[in-house]
Amino acid sequence: MPRHNDPTSKMFYKGASDDFIVFVDDHDALNRWRGDRSVPLADVLNGWKIFVTHKHGAQGVLDGASKASLENEFGTANEDDVITQILERGEYQSTIAREQQGDTNFRNGPAYR
Repeated sequence: MPRHNDPTSKMFYKGASDDFIVFVDDHDALNRWRGDRSVPLADVLNGWKIFVTHKHGAQGVLDGASKASLENEFGTANEDDVITQILERGEYQSTIAREQQGDTNFRNGPAYR
């Protein structure tokens, strides 16, 4: 059974002091929101959390962004305003992880491939 091969879409914002990431459902939902702001952010975002990578780019370790880091970078700690700015000015990135086959019970020997 294949695992972990779903596409992952995110918005990457390279800030002056930190790099920020929010996950989005897909590019179509993002474009609908950009064209019509009456589309709720809940239809665009995949989880309501802002991540920071500590200047390690889009592939760095994802930590939750503190209110202080949001205040320093965006001038506000209001997550709705920050998410809006990231969606407006960030770079869209999408990746698809390669298909993986996992062993279900390692004591029975390797999985059939």
